[in-house]
Amino acid sequence: MKPRVFLMAITIVSVIACGSDDGADVGTPTETAELPAVFEKFTDNVNAYVDGDFVVIETDNLPNHPSPYYASAHALYEAYNGTNPNFALNPNQISEKSITLRIPLTPAEAAVKEATPLGAIGISINGIVFFNQYAGPDNQPLTVEIDSFDQYLGHPERLGTYHYHQEPLFLTANNGSDTLLGWLLDGFPVYGPMEDGSRVTNTDLDDYHGHSHATPDYPEGIYHYHITDADPYINGNGFYGVAGTASN
Repeated sequence: MKPRVFLMAITIVSVIACGSDDGADVGTPTETAELPAVFEKFTDNVNAYVDGDFVVIETDNLPNHPSPYYASAHALYEAYNGTNPNFALNPNQISEKSITLRIPLTPAEAAVKEATPLGAIGISINGIVFFNQYAGPDNQPLTVEIDSFDQYLGHPERLGTYHYHQEPLFLTANNGSDTLLGWLLDGFPVYGPMEDGSRVTNTDLDDYHGHSHATPDYPEGIYHYHITDADPYINGNGFYGVAGTASN
C-alpha cells in the first residue's frame, strides 16, 4: 500500500516596492523542510507532512489487522485466537478516530525529562497509537488489563481508541522483530525487541527504555527506544526528548 504522504509546498513571497521605478521586488523563496523519507513507512491510513519544526501525523487509528474488537460484521473481525488462556473481551469496540500528533522534526534530549501521560504517547507505522505502561484512569499496573489484549496485543479504551501498550505483534510478525515500529511524541524512533540477532532486555536500556547508535533508518546514529517483553514494555521513566503533542 502506498502511503499518503504530503510535502509542504514551496512558497514564493513577492514584495511590491511602493514608489520604486523597478516595479515588483521578488523576495527570496522560502522552502519548508522536506519530510524525511523514513516517514514513508506509514501505511495509507496516515497523512504525514512537515509544518515548521514539526512532523504532523494524522491517523484514523483503525488497525489494519483482525481483532475481536471490530464489530462482528466488519471484514476484519476475528474471534480471539491468541495464546493468553486468561483472555477476556472488554466491552469496548474499535471506533474510527481523527488523531493528530505533532512530533519534533529534529528530536533532541530534554534537559528535564517529562513523564509520559495516559493516552497517546506515540504512534506505530500502521497508524495505531502507543499508550504507556499504565492502565487508566489511576496509573495502575497493566496486570489485569493485559488480559483484554487481543491476539495482536492491542485493545480499545472506553471511547473506542485502539492502542498498543506492548509489542504490536502484527507488525513484528510481518516486518520483523528488529525493525522500526514507530515514534514517540518526542520524535525519537521505536524499534522492536530484537537487535543484532539478540533479544533486547530492560537491562540493555537506560531509564527511558532506549539507547543511542546507528540504525538502518538513521545511519548517522540516533537515540531510540526498544519494545521489550517486560514492564515498562515501550517507555520507561518518561520521554528522553522534548515531547510534542497528541490531540483528537
